[in-house]
Amino acid sequence: MEVEGVMFILYDLIFIVFAVCYLPVFLLKRKFHPGFVSRFGYLPPELRFNKPIWIHAVSVGEMMAVKPFIACVRKVFPDKQLVISTVTATGNSIAVKTALPGDIVLYLPLDLSCAVKKYVERIAPEIFIAAETELWPNLITCLSRKNIPFVVINGRISDASFQGYRRVSFLLRGILNKVSLYCVQTISDRQKLLKLGLPEDRIRVAGNIKFDISVQRAGGLSDCRVRLGLSSGHKLLIAGSTHLGEEQMLLRACRSLQGDFPDLRLLLAPRHPERAKEVERTTAQQGFHPVFVSRVAGSSYAVHQSANTVFILDTVGELSSCYAGGDIAFVGGSLIRKGGHNILEPAAFGKPVIFGPYMFNFRDIAELFLQHKAALLARDEEELEEKIRFLLESPPRMAALGEEGKKLIALNQGATLKSFEYIKSFIEKNR
Repeated sequence: MEVEGVMFILYDLIFIVFAVCYLPVFLLKRKFHPGFVSRFGYLPPELRFNKPIWIHAVSVGEMMAVKPFIACVRKVFPDKQLVISTVTATGNSIAVKTALPGDIVLYLPLDLSCAVKKYVERIAPEIFIAAETELWPNLITCLSRKNIPFVVINGRISDASFQGYRRVSFLLRGILNKVSLYCVQTISDRQKLLKLGLPEDRIRVAGNIKFDISVQRAGGLSDCRVRLGLSSGHKLLIAGSTHLGEEQMLLRACRSLQGDFPDLRLLLAPRHPERAKEVERTTAQQGFHPVFVSRVAGSSYAVHQSANTVFILDTVGELSSCYAGGDIAFVGGSLIRKGGHNILEPAAFGKPVIFGPYMFNFRDIAELFLQHKAALLARDEEELEEKIRFLLESPPRMAALGEEGKKLIALNQGATLKSFEYIKSFIEKNR
């Protein structure tokens, strides 16, 4: 048996052992959903595939980022069927809203050789396009054996991932050689891939497609405020993509600030909507009155005018419209060691953005914004309160910071079109 074959048998065994060990954690975190069974290679027999373009985005953030790319594909290849896959249920819900009649939305198979083989043989795509760094050995190998191009857009290699990849570079090199094209965000990402063994002629620096965000996808600026029953005099702090521990900090900061700014209101948007009940309990324990956004009836709901009210976003796909109606945005996962989340969405609406010190998942973007004085860094809970106060004390200061962020996004746009132009030749070749 060839060496590669032995390696993949071992990889399958390790994958299965890990999956069995992780199963209790998976169930406790309530990540099991009805579509999970399909990830073992089951696809409903009624699905019909017509040499589609397969686009994969892991979760909500990646799915929102690839929407402009999908628009490019549809504009140039209007007759092509699209298959859109995700890993998370929340990402799947966004994909369903993005798909058109004839497109198919599904979950990416687990990277077991048997599951991957069933998917690839059944779907038989012209090309597989993965958003960001998705290196699945069995999937890439199976596509390669079928002469189906595997392309990465918006690729990035974090420092932590790079160190991990280097330890297994002797194994990874064979996988990377099967990647047809790797469109990366920065020159630094290109250098890391070269060191890992990816041939130079397969790497393109295209920029970050998340800068190509379109604020038009949100509702009107006032939609969120009207729904929450807020007047023009209220100041709304949107805390997006928060994690356990950050909500407590934000609630304490809000309580302290309301002594000087009684019209300040807080909206908490947990990164994982299934935590909404947990956030509700935390909010109540802090002495606030929690209100789920999904249950808000509008300005007639009198409790919304109370300084004690804290809104909790408990639905998927509405954070954008909340940012549009907010006055200040804090982006979570950054006051604790989660690596931060995307600050570009609130910045695209011209909102002043605050984030914590742990932005290693978005280091380049965070550094760019700080360098151009287009965002504020709060190193801890005390600084968080200080930075919010700093903005509330001066509306012109808020507007200026928001405007700088908006300008910076405009200066860095164009990665989506660049990436598409690089990939278009693969699609045309396979037609």
